[in-house]
Amino acid sequence: MSNGDIFVGEVIGTAILILFGAGVCAAVTLRHSKARASGWIVIAFGWGFGVLAGAYTAAPLSGGQLNPAVTLGIAVDTGKWDKVWVYVLGQLVGAMLGAVLAYLVYLAQFQANVRQPGAEGGADEEPTPTLGIFSTIPEIRSPVANLITETIATVALVLPILAFGLTEGLGESGTLVLIVSLLVVGIGLSLGGPTGYAINPARDLGPRVVHTLLPIPHKGTSDWGYAWIPVVGPLIGGALAGLIYNVAF
Repeated sequence: MSNGDIFVGEVIGTAILILFGAGVCAAVTLRHSKARASGWIVIAFGWGFGVLAGAYTAAPLSGGQLNPAVTLGIAVDTGKWDKVWVYVLGQLVGAMLGAVLAYLVYLAQFQANVRQPGAEGGADEEPTPTLGIFSTIPEIRSPVANLITETIATVALVLPILAFGLTEGLGESGTLVLIVSLLVVGIGLSLGGPTGYAINPARDLGPRVVHTLLPIPHKGTSDWGYAWIPVVGPLIGGALAGLIYNVAF
């Protein structure tokens, strides 16, 4: 694969991933959305379908890694580092692009994110915080615990992805991406409760930058004090998964 193909594939695939993922978060979070308050299961499946669509689309060009933690795990296992920067750059650009596209899809809902009069003289409804649409927020803010959660959850993603490659015919049959998508849904349902399961540095960092820059009414903080955890934790998890796979398999 050429550097150009890898970059384009990762931009397109990661943009689709974030469009679906940030899109489902917007659908569940924002007022005047038909899917508002539909719950965590909807979010988990929305992200899983985002992986499905993004990875299948990018696969012919770049292999559809879409995640610096996956790219790092593969590099640690194989020792091939020369194209890592191309993958990661494409993933970051794609994540930012996908976040902008999700914002445009829900533009009217974002613009309506203002104080709403309460029903029948009740208290006014405050604007909805929007960072959770773009990036992760821990339920309990504990840097050590949050870092451990993201590290373990990422090992639970990257190690199976590497091991799936040992199953003869899985990639050729076209079902590998489907299995990985279901894996992401499972991680969201089982391990996503504490931090919102970034498990992907580009998925969190790129949209957080976009959230900072976009003119969203009453958007609240972008929480840059927490932003290192969903970057460092997944990178540690990806590297550990690569090491475990290299030693054990």
